[in-house]
Amino acid sequence: MIIYFLFKPIKITEQKFVDVPLLNVKKFTLYELDTHGLKTIMAGEKALRFSDRYTVSNMDYTDNSKKFVSNMKANYGVYKANLVHLKGDVMYVREDGITFNTNTMFYNTVTKIATTKDPYTSNKGESHMSGHGLVYNAKLKQMKSQSVQIIYKLDEEQ
Repeated sequence: MIIYFLFKPIKITEQKFVDVPLLNVKKFTLYELDTHGLKTIMAGEKALRFSDRYTVSNMDYTDNSKKFVSNMKANYGVYKANLVHLKGDVMYVREDGITFNTNTMFYNTVTKIATTKDPYTSNKGESHMSGHGLVYNAKLKQMKSQSVQIIYKLDEEQ
């Protein structure tokens, strides 16, 4: 009885790990191929693969599945269910010269639509655009935005 009063039983609690990474990779490049050839390339400094997603530091994602190749870079990215979520110094560059810079961006790999609710800047050649909230449909070549300011360089014929 004295032992029970002097030494209390230790309470052991179980810790449940529900979201454990399946794979931890450093400095990697992931190629996605289909019957037509190279579809996408995803590279980064460090990646964790979970059962339903990839989380990537210094993400570099290239979509080669349409007419113009698109490249997206960010400090951090999550690839889950055909949706790429990019965070921190996001830069979207398309092969024909269109660029977007923002803080966060979502890119749907199926519909080819890039969206952000944050302020952004866009350039193509000497033309410049800035605004707040952007929806860019790469398939239809359409942009929607709010609070837009545009500086457009006209090409004059000689």
